[in-house]
Amino acid sequence: MKILMVSPECAPFSKAGGLADMVSSLSKEFAADGCDVRIFTPLYSSVRGVTGLKKEMDNLSVHMGLGIEEFSSVWSARLGSAKVLFVEFNRYYDRPGIYNYGSVSYGDNGGRFSFLSRAALEYCLSVGWIPDVIHCHDWTVGLIPVYLNTTLRLSPLGRSATVFTIHNLQHQGIFDRGVLEYAGLPMSEFRADSCEAFGCLNMMKAGLYNCTKITTVSPTYSGEIKTPEFGCGLDGLLRFRAGDLIGILNGIDASEWNPSTDTLIAKNYGVANMGGKGACKKALQERMGLSRDASKPVFGVVSRLYDQKGLDLLARIAQPLVNNMDVQIALLGSGEKWLEDSFNALAAANPGRISVYIGYDNALAHMIEAGSDFFVMPSRFEPCGLNQMYSMAYGTLPIVRATGGLSDTVSQYEEGTGKGDGFVFSDATADALYNTIGWACSTWYDRPFDIDSLRRNGMVKDFSWGRSAEKYAKVYKWAVEARSAAF
Repeated sequence: MKILMVSPECAPFSKAGGLADMVSSLSKEFAADGCDVRIFTPLYSSVRGVTGLKKEMDNLSVHMGLGIEEFSSVWSARLGSAKVLFVEFNRYYDRPGIYNYGSVSYGDNGGRFSFLSRAALEYCLSVGWIPDVIHCHDWTVGLIPVYLNTTLRLSPLGRSATVFTIHNLQHQGIFDRGVLEYAGLPMSEFRADSCEAFGCLNMMKAGLYNCTKITTVSPTYSGEIKTPEFGCGLDGLLRFRAGDLIGILNGIDASEWNPSTDTLIAKNYGVANMGGKGACKKALQERMGLSRDASKPVFGVVSRLYDQKGLDLLARIAQPLVNNMDVQIALLGSGEKWLEDSFNALAAANPGRISVYIGYDNALAHMIEAGSDFFVMPSRFEPCGLNQMYSMAYGTLPIVRATGGLSDTVSQYEEGTGKGDGFVFSDATADALYNTIGWACSTWYDRPFDIDSLRRNGMVKDFSWGRSAEKYAKVYKWAVEARSAAF
């Protein structure tokens, strides 16, 4: 099978979140299984120094609307057995960041990502490589299914099936209708049952209406987004297309996130020999300036600091937590400035008890996963989430809200039995989080044998990509059959 992944990001070359990891890992799985997999993504300024990057072709013509003909180059690199193709177009991609600079989105994102969509298709036509499936990732490439249903319907690409994955429905790519004209798509598509929503172009909606099949990154999230609470205004459309919608849980890259082989942690360990975890806790406390005390539970956080993630709930209760429960908090993340400032103030007021690193540091992320006793994820919604799976792999017990992929991966602790692998709460409130952390603390101090059992239960779970890839293979086959039947 020939598979084209079109994505705004792809780890390790460019990354803003879990989307990059999913594209990379899934592509490697299919390529290792003998499929011809190519990933098409922008050549951001941060990618230019990648080792092994080579020019694939010069002067790719990308025919946009308004009579504009853009010229760009395509570069390539290997990702396992998959090929990554980077489209070079400096006006759009030679700048810092992927979607924004700081916390401000680029004002020309509509043009940047409609260009990416068209360029991916032009590349395929230019080299005569026609994929069986084009896997489109999130709103940024939502116009690809529209192209295949309209202007490129009668081209060789017209028979290619499209699978559209929703990574986060909250971000939909809403722009002025002029972007549709720039993209070179018929203005007749600017209607409620295709690309239009509330007088604007909605690129997420465009993809959902026009693709062959739809996936989300966890089974529970696929059900949640069909409700007004989580549907972000598109729940009606998703109920309409429910027969083509399936939730497939993301996996994790066990070659990178494995405590028995991880080179970024103080000492390796595994489910059969947990001795190294204590050394990792000590190293984390030293690195982050926390008091070196093995008896105190460390609560770790690695997250973007936004409303979705619910870390404002933790900020509200952090002071009473360290006062009343004598815990330590190690946080790594960045996002909304008011939340960054809140955690910085808490760290300044609680030296040795709360430590905060604003930004991102991959080595520190691994240290937090390995050295923490508990990991806090109080998300208001969570399409999948990866850190709770990393945590379980490292014997770090997740404390999560029952939503999306968190519900699909974390099993509730049954007190006194040692069953389960984490602590789950339902209400997105500071009180609910405080009480659940209190429950975790009482288990830490009063039922240490249960802590050991929970750790081992999580560490033996299989979150590898193989199982998820099998499900995607069925969706691809389903999509190809459905698209073929349309001709």
